[in-house]
Amino acid sequence: MAKKAVATFAAGKGGKKMVKCIRMDKSAKTGAYCFKEELVEESKVKEYFAK
Repeated sequence: MAKKAVATFAAGKGGKKMVKCIRMDKSAKTGAYCFKEELVEESKVKEYFAK
């Protein structure tokens, strides 16, 4: 399960559109799930979730 929130971070011209991605990963040691949050460029979202 994953979700994303869209935000634009612009430092003048040429600002990149960033997306906050939240991915649920299962721990190898305990088997518990943990959530990892990262800001990723909008064009690289599919690569992030493919990991």
